Amino acid sequence: MPTHEHEIRQEAAPEAPAPPAPAVEDQPAAAQAPAADQAPEAPEPAAEPEVEVDPAVLRERAAKADDYLALAQRTQADFENFRKRMARDVRAAEARGMSRLAKELLPALDNLDRAIAAVEASDDQEEHHLTKGIRLVQAELSSALGRGGIESYAAKGERFDPVHHEAVAQTPVEGAEAGTIVEVLQSGYRLNDLVLRPARVIVAG
Repeated sequence: MPTHEHEIRQEAAPEAPAPPAPAVEDQPAAAQAPAADQAPEAPEPAAEPEVEVDPAVLRERAAKADDYLALAQRTQADFENFRKRMARDVRAAEARGMSRLAKELLPALDNLDRAIAAVEASDDQEEHHLTKGIRLVQAELSSALGRGGIESYAAKGERFDPVHHEAVAQTPVEGAEAGTIVEVLQSGYRLNDLVLRPARVIVAG
């Protein structure tokens, strides 16, 4: 019987508790995650091989670049000269057209001037209504020519200039220096520096 009781006591004895597992936070940082300085290093890039260039090839390329630059500069200069030449041609064409028109209109303007001069030389002090119309037409025609760059000029009292004047007669005039214009028979007209018609004058001799 004692042996049986001893076996019963051994069966009733409680089992010893298992030791507790260590907490996560109690583990060292090295055990939780690998350290940053332990990351694998990237391999260094391989050095590029040196390329040898023939100096003769470099000189040839530089010469070609200079040729292309010179060609571009010549092309630009040629285009600029062409643009200026076209602008001059356009201005010249406009001046020729304007001068032809002016030469066609000048005789009519001369007749208007003569009509007004005849009225002013008359003894009638009262101006006729037609005279006012003539003056109006003359003023409008002169303004139209002026807008086109055409202007009239009279040269009384100036020195005679064969480029701008046409001497109809030469006569001695008291108090006037020889070669001075003493009377203007017909006004001259010019377009900028171009004389469309010289002024017809009488010169002191």
